[in-house]
Amino acid sequence: MRRTRILTAVLALAAGLLAGTPPALAAADAPAAPAPLAAESYTWRNARIDGGGFVPGIVFNRKEKNLAYARTDIGGAYRWQESSRTWTPLLDSVGWNEWGHTGVVSLASDPVAPDKVFAAVGTYTNGWDPTNGAVLRSADRGASWQKTDLPFKLGGNMPGRGMGERLAVDPNKDSVLYLGAPSGKGLWRSTDSGVTWSQVTNFPNVGTYAQDPSDTSGYASDNQGIVWVTFDESTGTAGSATKTIYVGVADQGNAVYRSTDAGATWSRLAGQPTGYLAHKGVLDAVNGYLYIAYSDKGGPYDGGKGRLYRYATATGTWTDISPVAEADTYYGFSGLTVDRQHPGTVMATAYSSWWPDTQIFRSTNSGGTWTKAWDYSSYPDRDNRYTMDVSSVPWLTWGANPSPPEQTPKLGWMTEALEIDPFNSDRMMYGTGATVYGTEDLTKWDSGAKFTVRPMVQGLEETAVNDLASPPSGAPLLSALGDIGGFRHTDLTKVPAMMYTSPNFTTTTSLDYAEKDPNTVVRVGDQDSGPHVAFSTDNGANWFAGTDPSGVSGGGTVAAAADGSRFVWSPPGTGVQYTTGFGSSWSASTGIPAGAVVESDRVDPKTFYGFKSGKFYVSSDGGATFTASAATGLPSGDSVRFKALPGTKGDVWLAGGASDGAYGLWHSTDSGATFTKLSGVEQADTIGFGKAAAGASYQTLYTSAKIGGVRGIFRSTDKGASWTRINDDAHQWGWTGGAITGDPRVYGRVYVATNGRGVVYGDTSDTGGGGGTDPTPTPTGACTVTYKVTNQWSGGFQADVQLTNSGSSAWTGWSLGWTFADGQKVSQVWNAEHTQTGAAVTVKNVGWNAGVAAGSSVGFGFTGSWSGTNTKPTAFTLGDRTCTTG
Repeated sequence: MRRTRILTAVLALAAGLLAGTPPALAAADAPAAPAPLAAESYTWRNARIDGGGFVPGIVFNRKEKNLAYARTDIGGAYRWQESSRTWTPLLDSVGWNEWGHTGVVSLASDPVAPDKVFAAVGTYTNGWDPTNGAVLRSADRGASWQKTDLPFKLGGNMPGRGMGERLAVDPNKDSVLYLGAPSGKGLWRSTDSGVTWSQVTNFPNVGTYAQDPSDTSGYASDNQGIVWVTFDESTGTAGSATKTIYVGVADQGNAVYRSTDAGATWSRLAGQPTGYLAHKGVLDAVNGYLYIAYSDKGGPYDGGKGRLYRYATATGTWTDISPVAEADTYYGFSGLTVDRQHPGTVMATAYSSWWPDTQIFRSTNSGGTWTKAWDYSSYPDRDNRYTMDVSSVPWLTWGANPSPPEQTPKLGWMTEALEIDPFNSDRMMYGTGATVYGTEDLTKWDSGAKFTVRPMVQGLEETAVNDLASPPSGAPLLSALGDIGGFRHTDLTKVPAMMYTSPNFTTTTSLDYAEKDPNTVVRVGDQDSGPHVAFSTDNGANWFAGTDPSGVSGGGTVAAAADGSRFVWSPPGTGVQYTTGFGSSWSASTGIPAGAVVESDRVDPKTFYGFKSGKFYVSSDGGATFTASAATGLPSGDSVRFKALPGTKGDVWLAGGASDGAYGLWHSTDSGATFTKLSGVEQADTIGFGKAAAGASYQTLYTSAKIGGVRGIFRSTDKGASWTRINDDAHQWGWTGGAITGDPRVYGRVYVATNGRGVVYGDTSDTGGGGGTDPTPTPTGACTVTYKVTNQWSGGFQADVQLTNSGSSAWTGWSLGWTFADGQKVSQVWNAEHTQTGAAVTVKNVGWNAGVAAGSSVGFGFTGSWSGTNTKPTAFTLGDRTCTTG
């Protein structure tokens, strides 16, 4: 999907060529002395969506089985976890000041020492990203990183980001790495395992292609530069540098270069095709072929023609092996892979075939002949070689009911990442604009049987979050997301069945619910055609479209009256509008400028608020007229978010600003007539409220802020008098300035918006809020346990456990124990915490699922290891009682 979100609040960090080796990624603005901030243990997870964004690169290690990585354009990098069949995020430690380092332009897994992995990071090459790019290196598979800053920017979210890989490790001498740079910066090399880098000054071509040279923003006009590096491992021996290296350049006339002397000299490959960009170059050293996927454009959205070529490395012969004639292409080729177990098997994708679907091609004779993943039986009917099973991520159907030849779910779009597992010819993964798909019975393609395509994306969360709401009743979480609209989460641990529909917004920009009637919800967003506002009367489960006022061109912000009787909307393309009822007609508000951010009072249904360019505005007649407040000293820019406190009329908190002016957190108790700036908060970008702590008279505050010299996620239980940082340096998620909210029903729970890592939520270990975990919970009454192994493979398994309170009294905490008979070991638990001593396992509740009413159940799951046999436990204890087994 389109991933061009521009951050509205950026703290610049001076960048330069720093070849140091810091121990880990962390915020760059650490305090000179320890800040007087309390510490607390929080558990962080994602509200499961599974995917939601473009995955332009998948990299398998060719030495070690089951070691694979994925890169995203704005959401960091991930490592495949074979035991749980999930992805583990690797760049959550990227801090606020270096948010651009969550964009990953390339990945390289060391083919000599598999523990080593490298990432080239940076999101934009123009001024949108304040920092230069960097190369990260890890000796523990991405668990921790060291960093070398580069003297230029990198573009993980720039045009051409699906080409690659731009970063490559010499397969014979892994201390040598190459990096292809954008923006005319050329080819770079490291000879000390990525610690220092220098430009290969004799490389003859820095690239010439830009998507749109006339673009004054610098986004589409950037030279896409050097786009891939491929080694011919057969031309070297262990410990000596590989002699032959191929490099792809964004130049439609001169796309491929070669060195045959380990990079000492370079020359353009003679006889190569022209008029195209070489998106990928994959080498089959066994048969001596370099395969190249060409497109006339850089992607990932565009591409109107393409070619596949095979270059014989021994003879220099070029062969057009394209599966269709150029006249029959309306797309470019990009995804490209070779089966390392059977090198004559090659696959490629038509990455820019948006309609009716992407296409995947397969050859088992080195490109001599091809078959397609689907073809027409009799137009518009299709004959597919595959079946799709998206039951694990059902929203991938988009709730669509298309006419043939379109189908739902689609095979995908923007399919620039395609890889066959080098150790398993049956496993293939490919990235799309929304997910990672894969199959584990690929060779059925060749026998005529249908292979099955499923999402292989669990753990990879890549949505950009614009707004969040946690109503006091109904679903605990409503989200407004880029690219896929948003979701109503009734269970944070499960993927929702569908995003918001009727209508579908490509991006939801703002949402709100009526504080006194949470079944009434409104959302606004962007889409190519149709209304930009929608309403729900059942807490977001079902929706109906409103009517746009004249001139609306996007979503903007929206606010619902406390009782749901009226709404105020500030869309782009026109001024602020108000309506009674559900938006069948709108009237222009007066006294407030176009583009103002709007919110509602959470008690008085006729009171609404607005903010624009340093001025706060108040309406007491339901949004018809606004009056500018006399309050001064507020941020002069528009990077501001504010909210009114539920339950108290006129109680407003405002966060925002910029480092060159007013910046921080302000509080008003008189409907914005006056504001007081909190002296202890240096910077703040969001504000949200949650359930009050035990004994507290005021709701808990949450903010993404800088307090005591430290950037982080903070909580206050005393109305902002003191603050606790509740995240840590390992959990920073880059830019978190979009939205934040606590949960009004669970003390300590906070939902954090990220720009590419989805909705992150935290639960506290604090027992003082009435929702925490009793250190030694002693529930009374009977209990029943159902233990089910849901998946088992060689050496590993997954199990689900359901614990039922079959007594007559509610539990406020629980601790379940059992003993394994065969030496099984628990490796990872979700929805609970665990300890294991020998064969004895104890699993305890987390804060949000401590309470279990009589007759109700609580569930958790885990993965574990086993050998020999995997006997289920036969006895479970809850405190001093034995539970019945179901």
